[in-house]
Amino acid sequence: MVESYVIRVMAVDDHPLMMAGIVGEIDAQTDMRVVAEASDGDEALPLFRKHRPDVTLMDIRMPKLNGIEAISSIRQEFPHARIVVLTTSSGDVQILRAFKAGAVGYLLKNLLRTELVETIRLVHRGHKRIPVEIAQQLAEHAADDSITTRELDVLRGVANGNSNKIIASDLKISEHTVKNHLKSILSKLNASDRTHAVMIALKRGFLDT
Repeated sequence: MVESYVIRVMAVDDHPLMMAGIVGEIDAQTDMRVVAEASDGDEALPLFRKHRPDVTLMDIRMPKLNGIEAISSIRQEFPHARIVVLTTSSGDVQILRAFKAGAVGYLLKNLLRTELVETIRLVHRGHKRIPVEIAQQLAEHAADDSITTRELDVLRGVANGNSNKIIASDLKISEHTVKNHLKSILSKLNASDRTHAVMIALKRGFLDT
């Protein structure tokens, strides 16, 4: 095969076993190879500058700079970069953030063995890649009211097990205001109580685990 036709891939993931599996799968193909490996978001941009890969595979949850921030950094400098998100989560909020940052594909890690290679080829040809279950998640919540930044602050306090009084003190607002935010959060998430709201927020990707 002529070298110019080989799809050059950069992989960004902080789990060595996952990285080894990704690299092995790609390098076993005749039409693609891994040209760079990064273990966190901070390493991704300088490696992208150096190697200019055709397709980048980007984990979302990483130490230091997370995947979504790394995608934003790369796309600011290289607007045509083709980046596929790798994640264990199918939460619609994380999906939207990734696509807004500039991702063109989304791949759940449990589907890597069956869909990784074809996703790389598809994205390299200029297409977007959104799995059916991901598209359904986005459609399901498309008309939902968004959670505000302050409501997210309150939700994080609840997730940390803090009382309304402590949350109010931490955010320098009144307990009454905290209660109002919680009422709004329960309504927007269609949650029955505080614990249920946190569970939904984690599942959809409002909160990091």
